Amino acid sequence: MITIISSTNRPGSSTLKLARYYQNTFHEKGTEAGLLSLSQLPPNLIQTDLYGQRSHEFEPIQNIMTKTQKFLFVIPEYNGSFPGVLKVLIDACSFPESFYEKKAALVGLSSGKYGNIRGVDHFTGICNYLHLHVLPLKIHIPSIHTELDAQGNLFKEDTLRFTSEQIDKFIRF
Repeated sequence: MITIISSTNRPGSSTLKLARYYQNTFHEKGTEAGLLSLSQLPPNLIQTDLYGQRSHEFEPIQNIMTKTQKFLFVIPEYNGSFPGVLKVLIDACSFPESFYEKKAALVGLSSGKYGNIRGVDHFTGICNYLHLHVLPLKIHIPSIHTELDAQGNLFKEDTLRFTSEQIDKFIRF
């Protein structure tokens, strides 16, 4: 099972649009992928689901994480790194069954010109610690507002080629 994680809880985000684009492209390639937006996290997650506690609101998300064998993280740049809510998700999930010896692909995006290179690198370190094997081909999409059309689809030739290559490699990974 593949799960795409839209790694922010910001409403109407470009991250969610890009995650949906990836989900549709997986489908077009004959591979189903679920989508988890971090806007779906329980609002009281920090009080209820850290440090070994488990609420009934988080249980469906934990079940998704446990069943997933491959994660594709779509990670926006927040203050030179990745969103804190993504780290909260990682901390709330049961270990080792959520991530250990599973696989991941990483996509960085930003409104600036570097496509969240630093945040993806930071998150790669966390993945390594969790024994979550990362696909070597990481995609960085800068100036995301110029990359998505009105329907939320990528349209620039180079970006389409690189994302397609990443998806193909991730399916085989």
